[in-house]
Amino acid sequence: MTPKEKNYENLAQSIIEKLNKRGIDGYYCVDREEANAKAKRFLTPDCSVSWGGSETLIEIGLIDDLKESEDYIIYDRMSATTPEERREMSGNIFMSDYYFMSTNAITLDGELINIDGNGNRVACLCNGPAHVIIVAGMNKVVDSIESGVARVRNIAAPPNAIRLGLNTPCAELGRCGNCLSEDCICGQIVITRMSRTQGRIKVLLVGEELGF
Repeated sequence: MTPKEKNYENLAQSIIEKLNKRGIDGYYCVDREEANAKAKRFLTPDCSVSWGGSETLIEIGLIDDLKESEDYIIYDRMSATTPEERREMSGNIFMSDYYFMSTNAITLDGELINIDGNGNRVACLCNGPAHVIIVAGMNKVVDSIESGVARVRNIAAPPNAIRLGLNTPCAELGRCGNCLSEDCICGQIVITRMSRTQGRIKVLLVGEELGF
């Protein structure tokens, strides 16, 4: 184990202690392969599963594994093509057994920071799915809520806007333009301080740089 890897592990363990005090279960995975395997161990046969938009989940191979599996009921919002289908799909996702996502940032004190455009992802984090499983690389760790919000708006949002082909100042400038454009992906800012349902939210910290 390199000094950087050992430091990631030490830092993760201190954050996990903070998460546990907030009613959130925390785990540490050395790499993306371990995170993928760990995430799937929470699932039960024939359970319903969905996910929010996340480069992290793609990078660890979880999305492909879920789509290829026949062990679960999959709700993929991208498969809905009409307004009626999208509305029905949103209801199914909100009531799913397991919901996977990443977090845009996590503080040293165990607070989760997430910013959404439409709010579908943060809505499921706050309430709805029976279990929420978050996978996050150690590059998402910040020292405060304020630095976390700044990280999301200036580091995560610009490449996400480019990925989605959106017309926002950040996609052009590479930093937040504090816009109110129709394509803005910073419409909802949610800080998760705690989970009132013990263990509903699980956070898998990964000793790699993942996602944006």
